[in-house]
Amino acid sequence: MAQQQEQQRIALITGGAKGIGAAIADQLARGGMHVLIGDIDEVQAHAKSEELVQNGFSAAPLQIDVGKAASVAAAFDIIDEKWERCDVVINNAGIAKTCSFVDFPLDSWQAHLDINVTGVLLCAQAGARRMMKQRWGRIINIASVAGMRAVGVGRTGYGTSKAAVIGLTRQMAVELAEYGITANAVAPGPVDTPMTRVLHTPEFRQAYTDAIPMHRYGTVKEIAATVGYLASDGAAYVTGIVIPVDGGFLASGAN
Repeated sequence: MAQQQEQQRIALITGGAKGIGAAIADQLARGGMHVLIGDIDEVQAHAKSEELVQNGFSAAPLQIDVGKAASVAAAFDIIDEKWERCDVVINNAGIAKTCSFVDFPLDSWQAHLDINVTGVLLCAQAGARRMMKQRWGRIINIASVAGMRAVGVGRTGYGTSKAAVIGLTRQMAVELAEYGITANAVAPGPVDTPMTRVLHTPEFRQAYTDAIPMHRYGTVKEIAATVGYLASDGAAYVTGIVIPVDGGFLASGAN
C-alpha cells in the first residue's frame, strides 16, 4: 500500500467532507489521486473517506481547522509522517454569514478573514513548501463570484474575503511559478449545497436564478470538474487565473 501511495499524487481538500469539497474529492479520486478529506468535522471526514474507499478509491480522513495555525501545522505534520509529500492543495473550507453592512459584527468579520483568507494562506504556504522540493504542484482556491461583484446585500464578510482570496491566488502564482507550481482560483456562482439551502431564501434564490442566463443554480459536480482540470497535467501552463463557473452570471448585464 505504501508503494502504491508513493506512485499516487497526494491531494488535500479542506472542507472535503460535504458539498463542493466532497464532489472535488470524488473527482480527484476518480482521476487516480490519493485524496485527504480535510475537515473540521472528524466524523464526517471519516465517513466521506470510508465511502470513497468502499467504492474502490484511495482516501484518508484528516482533521483540520483552517482557522487555527496550530491545527494546520499539525495536519501537515501528519501528511509528512504518513505520505511524505503533498502534491495538490484545494482550499475549499469556508464560512458565509450574512448581515447588513452597517451592522456587520466585528467578530463575524474577523471569522471570515481567519477562515476564508488566512486559512487559505496557511494551507497554501504549507503545501507549497512541500511542492517546491519536487518542483511540481497545484494550488486551487475556491473563491466566489461574490468576490468579483457584489451579490445582493449582507455579504460584507464573505464577498470581501473571497476578493482577498483572488488577490492572494495571483500573488501565489507569480511567486511559485519558477518551482513548477500553479495557483488558480475557481469562482462558483450559486451552487446547490447544504450551505446555500440555509443561506438563500426562496426570494433570493429566485432573484439569483433570474439573473443567470442559464436560469439555474450550478451543481457541485460542475465545480469539481473545473477543479479537476486545474489539478491535471493538462493545466501546466495555466496559473494566476480565476475561472467563474456561474452559468453566465458575470457576463450578464441588465435583464
